[in-house]
Amino acid sequence: MVFDRYLLKDLLIATIFIAVTLAAVILLTQSLKFLELVIESGASGTIFWILTFLALPRFFEIILPIALMAAIVFVYNRMIMDSEIIVMRAMGASPMVLARPALIAAGFCTLVLWIVTMWAAPVSFSSMLQMRQIVKAQYSTLLFREGVFNAVVPGLTVFIRDKNTNGELFGIIIHDNRIKDKPPVTILAKRGVMVDTNEGQQVLVYDGSRQSLNERSNALDKLDFDRYSIELPEESGIVRQRWREPDERTFTELMHPDPDNNRDVENKWEFTVEAHRRIISPLLAPVFAIVALNFLLLGPLERRGQGRRITMAIVTTIIIQGLYLGAFNFSRHTGWGLVLMYCLVLIPIVSGMFLLGSAGEKFRSKILFGRGSTGKGGNI
Repeated sequence: MVFDRYLLKDLLIATIFIAVTLAAVILLTQSLKFLELVIESGASGTIFWILTFLALPRFFEIILPIALMAAIVFVYNRMIMDSEIIVMRAMGASPMVLARPALIAAGFCTLVLWIVTMWAAPVSFSSMLQMRQIVKAQYSTLLFREGVFNAVVPGLTVFIRDKNTNGELFGIIIHDNRIKDKPPVTILAKRGVMVDTNEGQQVLVYDGSRQSLNERSNALDKLDFDRYSIELPEESGIVRQRWREPDERTFTELMHPDPDNNRDVENKWEFTVEAHRRIISPLLAPVFAIVALNFLLLGPLERRGQGRRITMAIVTTIIIQGLYLGAFNFSRHTGWGLVLMYCLVLIPIVSGMFLLGSAGEKFRSKILFGRGSTGKGGNI
């Protein structure tokens, strides 16, 4: 149908434009997280943009439903103001016929979101975290700034006089007071370097001395060394081997956790909740679309504006989104949260489709607006 193609094209163009705009805003906010890392580490601008774009796909499950709803509100409200919808209704087009292009767009967005949430987003997010870890390991001296006392973790302070482009450190002072029941240790060294090991990272220092207070004699113990190593704990932010969180795993990996991995076994319920979220979240696109369509197409239409209905549609979607997030958090503790998540998407879809269809014609205006309109025709 010409009307379907015409409206579907406008909806897709508006959705893409709004989604790109929202993605640009999120891209800007996410880029700030990596800016200091890249600048301090001396990494290239290419790595900066790769990290930024890899962090973006996981936000599309929020961006696309909102973009689709905004596009529906904009396009349908414009067509009401231009009397196009009013003419179509006068020709006998039912609300379901008018809503069909938007429902097709919603179905397309849902398919895209299932691909994104089940595979693309977790893969890109995991790759982003892995690349950030590699950048930190490759440019590990970013932890230490020259000429200042760097508090790596509570109880461990490092001073570096200078460092070169090869990662070598010069004029090193390390004060280690992490063990509370033992006296603090101060290490002075001419030079040093950070190395990557299976357990984490270590600072190797050369040509220096280790000094500590002897509690028995109340004298200073001094030990000269040619080489000395200090381990940096996981709290320093750099870990070589990291357990992947549920949101870093594809849908297949969530459904088949490693039985030999204790953390996978302990977090099996978290995997189950995340797997269900991957199924449910894309359905928010048709939910938001149907909510907007119900408020805009049912009942009498006014060319002077649909401000009240648009406001009601926006408030309703905000409430549904808020309840959905609350249900997701609730589902981490009980299965009833999953039931609530499914209800929050299925009930609006089923009830909204019923009201748009011919079976709900007698109840539309009475339920939504308390008027006797049948949905065919309208007040101008």
